[in-house]
Amino acid sequence: MAEPGRGHTRWRLILPVLAVPVLVLGFLIVGLFAWALSDEDDPRAGAMQKVTCAEALAFGGASAPAHAHVGNCTLQQGIDTAYTAVLRMPREDVRDWLRETYPKAPEARSDASCGALCLDVSHEDGLPATAGAHVVQVRVEYENAETARVRFSAFTM
Repeated sequence: MAEPGRGHTRWRLILPVLAVPVLVLGFLIVGLFAWALSDEDDPRAGAMQKVTCAEALAFGGASAPAHAHVGNCTLQQGIDTAYTAVLRMPREDVRDWLRETYPKAPEARSDASCGALCLDVSHEDGLPATAGAHVVQVRVEYENAETARVRFSAFTM
């Protein structure tokens, strides 16, 4: 006849000894993944920074129009680099500014899905070689009969 409880004493001692390294290893693995996936220590990772609008526009091969009021300009870096600028300018000057800035680009289109005017330019279709961006997107909304708000985005891919 077998003794009651025989063998249980050995497992009661071995299981806690085995559980501690398994738990420690598990916490280390979870911590390593959490650290690797966090952007907290990288100051460039996704944080928006205010920059001069001349810098933002130059990244896309542009300069501020003569009669424009330049607003917010930002830079966001991570895997890619993205500059944005918001300009207010006379409506009548928008098309001429786009033609002068991107003479080899297609004509700005009027499209209800993107605002009053839209222009997408890449190196393949008219972006100047001096631009640091791979793509420039310009979205124009008419605020009133005289003023247009221009949203300028220049980014790498």
